[in-house]
Amino acid sequence: MIISQFQHILCHFATQKIFNQIKGEVMQGQRIGLVGRNGEGKTTLLNVLAGILQPTEGIITWKKDSSSGLLEQTPDEQEERTVEQLMIAVFSELTLLQQQLTGMERQMENASPEELDRLLLRYGMLQDDFIQRGGYDIDVKIDQVLNGLKIKQLKFEQWGHLSGGEKTKVGLAKLLLQKPDLLLLDEPTNHLDLEAIEWLGSFISHYKGTIVLASHDRYFLDETVTHIWEIDQGDLIQYAGNYSSYVKEREARLLIEFQQYQDQQKKIQKMKETIKRLKEWANRANPPNAGMHRQAKSIEKALHRIEILDRPMLTKKQMALDFQIDGRSGKDVIFLDGVWKEFGDRILFHDVSMHIRYGERAAIVGSNGTGKTTLLNMMLEKEQADAGEVKLGSGLSIGYLSQHTLEMDNDRTIIEEFRDAVAVSEYDARPMLAKFLFFGNMVFQPVRQLSGGERMRLRLAQLMHQNHNLLILDEPTNHLDLEAKEVMEEALSEFPGTIIVVSHDRYFLDKLFPVTYWLRNETIERFDGNYSAAREKVIVPTK
Repeated sequence: MIISQFQHILCHFATQKIFNQIKGEVMQGQRIGLVGRNGEGKTTLLNVLAGILQPTEGIITWKKDSSSGLLEQTPDEQEERTVEQLMIAVFSELTLLQQQLTGMERQMENASPEELDRLLLRYGMLQDDFIQRGGYDIDVKIDQVLNGLKIKQLKFEQWGHLSGGEKTKVGLAKLLLQKPDLLLLDEPTNHLDLEAIEWLGSFISHYKGTIVLASHDRYFLDETVTHIWEIDQGDLIQYAGNYSSYVKEREARLLIEFQQYQDQQKKIQKMKETIKRLKEWANRANPPNAGMHRQAKSIEKALHRIEILDRPMLTKKQMALDFQIDGRSGKDVIFLDGVWKEFGDRILFHDVSMHIRYGERAAIVGSNGTGKTTLLNMMLEKEQADAGEVKLGSGLSIGYLSQHTLEMDNDRTIIEEFRDAVAVSEYDARPMLAKFLFFGNMVFQPVRQLSGGERMRLRLAQLMHQNHNLLILDEPTNHLDLEAKEVMEEALSEFPGTIIVVSHDRYFLDKLFPVTYWLRNETIERFDGNYSAAREKVIVPTK
C-alpha cells in the first residue's frame, strides 16, 4: 500500500533549483534511508513529504487518514513547558478521556439509581476504550522512551533551559511516542551517545510504521533501513537494501552507465564519420551523387533523434585532506595516573589512568556526561585534575578539533578566518582553500553564511596546514556528509603522528582506532581492540 506518492517535484529557493522533477513512492512498512551530499536537498524532501513545504512544481499525495511526524534538526517548543508536559501532550486525546472518566466518577457519587445505571454503562464503554488505547500505560511509555534516550533526568526541566542536544533528544522522544504512520527523521543520531544510538536503531528496526530518515551514520543505516534513496545532482536514485548493499549497487550502476555512455559516443563518432565520407564521395562524383546526399541526410536525422546520455561522474570534487607533521614527538605522548575530577558534590571520574604512545590511535568512548571532553581538556591543559597526575610528552605540537569548533567569528570572511590560524598571504591562501571546495569569490563570503559542513571543512583546512604531530579530535565527523567522512578517514589513516578521538560514529571508530578507552562507572578501562570488539566485552544494553 502506498503511504505517499510524488511526481515531477521541483523546488526553488531564490535562484537555486533543487530536484530535477523527481518522482517516487513511499510504500507501507518501508524504512528508507535518504543519503547525498550536504546541500543536495535531503531536508527539503523530508519537509515536502511532511506537508510542511509545498513544491514549486509537481504533485504529492498521501494515503487517506494517514499521519506523519517530522523530527527537525532544530525542534522548537514553548519555553516554559517541562519535558513531562511535552510528553503528556502527545496523549492529549487520552488525557481528555481520562478527565471525562474522572468527571463521571464525581457524577456517580450523587446520582439516582436510574441515572447511575446510565452513567455506569457509559463509564464502562469509555473505560474499555481508555484501556485498549493504553491509557494506563502512558507513564510507562514515557519513561521507556526517556530511559532509552538517557534523558529521564530531564523530565521536570523546562524546554527553555535545555541545550541544543537535549532539545533534539526530547523532540525525538515526543515523535517516537506519537508513532505516526509515516515517521520522518532528519539526522536523528545527532547529539546522541553510543548507547542511545544503538537503542534508537533497535527501536526503528522494530517500528511498525513507515520511516524515511536522512543520516550520515553508515552503521545506523545498515541496521535500520530496507531501502536507500540517493539525491545526486538533483536526481533521485532508488535502491533496495541497506547502506552496504547500496554502495555495491551504486558502483555497479555507475560502471554500466559509463560503459553505455562510451558505447554511445563511439556510435555517434562513427555516424559523424560516415556522414562526412558520404558527402565527400557525393561531391566528388560528376555530376554530384544525389543518392549519397540523401543517405547522409538520413543518417544526420537519425543522429539528431538520439537522446544523448550524460557522462556519469565516477568521481566528484572532494576536499584534499592530507595531514603532515613538521617533526615527531617523544615516545610517550600523554600520561594520566590516578586522575580524579569532581564538580560540586558529584564525582565525574576517579582513578583514571591512560598511557598514549607516539603513533598510537586511541578512541575514548562512553555515555554523554561521563567526562570524555573533560579528559581531552586535561590533555590540552585547559582543565586541572582534582587529584592524580597529567603529563604531556616532549616535542608535542597539538592540533585540537573541538565539538564547538563551528563557533567562528561570523563577521570575518572565509579567507580572513583561515589566515587567522594559518600565517600565509591571501595569494597563497586561495589555492589552499580551493582544495577544501572554497572556490573563487566564495572565499570572501562571510562565515555566518556557511553551513555546518562548510564550517567543518574550513576548520579542517586550518588544522591541516598547521602540521601538528598530535591530533585531539572531539566528534570530528559531525556535520560531514558521507563522502567527506571517507576523505577524512583516508587522510587520518595515513597520518604519521598520534591521534586521540572522542566520537559516536561507530564505523569511524571501528575503521581507524585499534585502542579503545571506555569511560563508565566513574572510571576508565582500556581495551586493545576497536569499538565493536570492546563493546562485546562491556555488553552495553540496547533495549
